[in-house]
Amino acid sequence: MSFPIDIILIALVAIFLVLQLRRVLGRRHGEERQRPDPFAHPDPAAKGDDKVVDLPRREQPDPALPRGVDVVSKGGPAEAGLAQVKIADASFDPRGFVSGARQAFEMIVSAYAQGDTKTLRPLLSDEVYERFASAIKQRQESKETLETGLVGFEKSEITAAEMRGSEARVTVKFVTEQINVARSADELIVDGNPNEVTRVTDVWTFARDTNSSNPNWLLVATEEPAEG
Repeated sequence: MSFPIDIILIALVAIFLVLQLRRVLGRRHGEERQRPDPFAHPDPAAKGDDKVVDLPRREQPDPALPRGVDVVSKGGPAEAGLAQVKIADASFDPRGFVSGARQAFEMIVSAYAQGDTKTLRPLLSDEVYERFASAIKQRQESKETLETGLVGFEKSEITAAEMRGSEARVTVKFVTEQINVARSADELIVDGNPNEVTRVTDVWTFARDTNSSNPNWLLVATEEPAEG
């Protein structure tokens, strides 16, 4: 049985190409050097002739705290207090603190509206927790509900700071846009408007023992904003 000459020629060309590719690319034998992954972190335990320089990473801006937002008025009364807090706690950063305070504010406002005392307990001092829990209990006994929607922050500014012994206290003024609606047991609106956004100002003070290994701050006081 004979094969057409063109089929034989094609087969010979294919064999030649395979041999050339194997000669150029080589065979895999399990000892090939892995290609570097630009997204992988260098292994400090790795040894070899290649030296890896771990460049310092630039901190990413917090998306919840836009650039250009002043967290403390320059030259204001809070600056001296913040300097004392910084002495007691070298890791304290006003911008990072305000970012965390905003998150705590949102969690506390939401938990209070939902009557979620379990979430509130680790965020509040004993005194503040008792006041919040008492108001929630009173609301539940009257079968009223509170609906709160935080639309956004207009302002978050440190207005005061001080050291009381080893305890750091930092006060933040929050100006937010909210939708608040209180309903009676029969679902009638007794306060607020579900279609109206209101501007709300809160002044909260957070505290932390700088001698403690616990990095968490607690809400220790709430107050009405000063007039004007």
